Parts: sequence; C-alpha cells; structure tokens
Amino acid sequence: MNDSLEAEATTPLPREGQRGGVLFPSYYLAPISYYAQLAQCEEYCIDTDEAYRKQTLRNRCYIASPNGPLALTIPVVKFVPYHTPMRDIRISDHGNWRHLHWNALKSSYGRTPFFEFYADEIAPFYEKKYEFLIDFNHVLQEKICELIDIASLPAKGGRQMPYYQLFSDRHGFMADLSIVDLLFNMGPESIFYLIHNS
Repeated sequence: MNDSLEAEATTPLPREGQRGGVLFPSYYLAPISYYAQLAQCEEYCIDTDEAYRKQTLRNRCYIASPNGPLALTIPVVKFVPYHTPMRDIRISDHGNWRHLHWNALKSSYGRTPFFEFYADEIAPFYEKKYEFLIDFNHVLQEKICELIDIASLPAKGGRQMPYYQLFSDRHGFMADLSIVDLLFNMGPESIFYLIHNS
C-alpha cells in the first residue's frame, strides 16, 4: 500500500455525528482497524454527505494475494471532484469488476480455513448489480458485521497483533488488510481478535 492510503486505512476518521453517535466514512471491504473501531461504538452511522475522493478506500480494498497486497478497485462513473457527495457516486459496469473481484477473493483465500464456510454468504454481493457505491458498501458492511457478530462484545484498546495469514511465509504479516482477510483466516475467532487488538 502507498503511505497515504495506509494512513487512511489505519485511521477510519470517525467523528461525532450531528444527531449523536459516531460518523464513519463508507469504505469498500474496509480494513480491520475500521471494524475494530466499529466494534467500540454503541451507535454509529455512515457519512453519506462527505465529498467523494478518488483513489481512497471508499471504492478500494487491499487483500493478501500470493504476490503480496493486492488492490481491488470498484470502477465509478465520472463525477465532479471534491463536490460530489458519496451518496451520488454510481458504480460503473466497465471491466466486469464483480467477476474479477470475486475471482481474486477465491484465488487468494480459497485455501484459508474459513473461506468455504463464508463464501456462500459473500458471493451473492458479486452477482447482483448495485447502482450506487454507498449502497453496495453498506449492504456488504452489514453482512460482514453479521458474520463477525461485531455487536456482541465491547472492544478494548491495544496494538494490532499478527494472526494466521495464508501467505505470511512469503511476505510476513500484512497488517490492516481488508476485513475479509481476517474473516477467511480466523472465522468465528475474528470478533475476539478485534476486541483484543483494536
């Protein structure tokens, strides 16, 4: 990851919303640090009004591949930079990205301990077309929170520690990748990792 995206990945930038609760940006398969912060919030909402920014985690995630971190980017329809709210960003069908992203997830995580356990839960999101990026990000985030049972326990503070990763023998531990890296490698233990390493 380049330094600016890595900085954004490790700081999801939550802030206090006008009506209470914590306001989070909308990310595509957000990094582990994002979900660790979600796990600490009693109440949160997604910022639909923020201006969309190119080349950020709003339409991009990083997964572990046999060759190291791999960026998966959702193509979006042209927009007015710095002026188009996140809620108005449309997904482009250019390049058959849904098929490419799902194949990348299968290729990278197909041999992880829990891929087969969760694949049928995640695959439908790559079969259905969504018009708006924020809608796709939202339903995917809801599913991930459900699979991890993120609301079940309060989180503690701490430093992110390594967990089992399929390709760590080649690349070492790759910190703060997409939440699917934790889910497919650790399965039901993911919530406990978030609690103790947020």
